[in-house]
Amino acid sequence: MNTFTKVVLYTGPDGRARFREEQVALLEGTPQVRLSALHPSSGYQLRMSPVGFRSEFHCTSSPQWTIILSGCMEIGLQDGSSRRFGPGEHFFSNDLLPEGETFDPQVHGHCSRQVGDEPLVTLFLKV
Repeated sequence: MNTFTKVVLYTGPDGRARFREEQVALLEGTPQVRLSALHPSSGYQLRMSPVGFRSEFHCTSSPQWTIILSGCMEIGLQDGSSRRFGPGEHFFSNDLLPEGETFDPQVHGHCSRQVGDEPLVTLFLKV
């Protein structure tokens, strides 16, 4: 396998959050250890969300990788669809509020919640 699937949460032209998948080329390293190019980052945060955690609709404040360390996270979109991420899974959160717009919780962003009986532990890697 010479690619890595990057799940991206982004803002579409209509201002609504959506998911898409992109392929990242793994062109560096050796045949035994394929690597992508080095990507910059600016820091990280760890978060623990207790059982029962749920957020209102919001936009990502700045682009970041969200990596699930333990527990299960569900991301809900305005169209009613959702996607769950478990330990070791990730997504690139980039659903920013469109420039010049005022946040409307009926249109913009995503919501998130902890799922199951285990607290949710996430790592946010800022880019």
